[in-house]
Amino acid sequence: MEIKRNILLNPGPATTTDTVKLAQVVPDICPREKEFADMMKSLRADLLRVAHAPETKYTAVLFCGSGTINIDICLNSLLPAGKKVLVVNNGAYSSRAVEICQYYGLPHIDLRSSVFEQPDLDAVAKALDDNPDVALVYTTHHETGTGILNPIREIGAMAHAHGAVFVVDTTSSLGMIPFDMEQDNVDFCMASAQKGLMAMTGLSFIIGNEAEIRRSKDYPKRSYYCNLYLQYDFFERTGEMHFTPPVQTIYATIQALKEYFEVGETAKFARHRRVIEAIHKGLADMGLREVIPLDLQSGLVASVLYPDDPNWDFERVHDYCYERGFTIYPGKISTTNTFRLCALGTIDVPDIEAFFQVLRQAFDHYHIALPAQYVSK
Repeated sequence: MEIKRNILLNPGPATTTDTVKLAQVVPDICPREKEFADMMKSLRADLLRVAHAPETKYTAVLFCGSGTINIDICLNSLLPAGKKVLVVNNGAYSSRAVEICQYYGLPHIDLRSSVFEQPDLDAVAKALDDNPDVALVYTTHHETGTGILNPIREIGAMAHAHGAVFVVDTTSSLGMIPFDMEQDNVDFCMASAQKGLMAMTGLSFIIGNEAEIRRSKDYPKRSYYCNLYLQYDFFERTGEMHFTPPVQTIYATIQALKEYFEVGETAKFARHRRVIEAIHKGLADMGLREVIPLDLQSGLVASVLYPDDPNWDFERVHDYCYERGFTIYPGKISTTNTFRLCALGTIDVPDIEAFFQVLRQAFDHYHIALPAQYVSK
């Protein structure tokens, strides 16, 4: 079967291998069969390996949905009665956690800071000192809207020193840059299959401290479908998801994990690194500016400032690239016009070099100046 290969430079879903795509073409099966439950048990164990989470302490719980379902689940399920959430917020995805707290009416502190910088650790410490009722500290590892990598190890240490559980959104970092549940002081992390694992959309998972999940059984029940203990308990008793799982996506994820371990995380991390370096080079060669300093970046996302050119039009440039097999993505900084180029998926340096040839053609086609023009120096 010949499958057209598109190069996705958006922050997920990512470009996949044909073997992952074709893993979905399987005989129909009822997901309540023991054979399928055994597959999910093995999948859950493999996810612990990706996060370097010892199986004696942690477990993986699967859910059907996009990455945002994980944020919902962790916040509504892991907050005891009479306690408060501290959201360390320097970007769009931690802001989403704040919105979820607002929708559920969860007591919370929105410790908001600049989207262009890492969080102020002194401000985190002060918030914890001033609010002894904080039981859950939440942040995003890699703020995909900008490409900033947050200092989760330091935040986690402070959370634990104050007796709080530390929950981290690792949706756009897990499996692509180094991460270790124990060393990074993380109690719960989350991701979805279509990003670092380079599988398909529809399957999300939470890796967390099993004792804390069991403890949450007695916390206020704020959701039925999105309750962490309820799903965990059903897995433990039956080996199955409480509700219908995304069957084909699970087959694809199992294949993606097989390929992940065959390649090895060291080699995979190195590939993502050389891809982002090729992106940095291509941008610099065209005179395009990045808005986040390199020393604050994750190594996975470049946020690019729109050029100050009367002929620049993101949608037209996007469409030109898309028609030629390359997808670029708008930015997520409300105060600044940017677009993003990401180093996710099964892509490598030759793909990036081919993309920049097309991007240059787009600039030429629409008479956008090169090197890119900016009013401010």
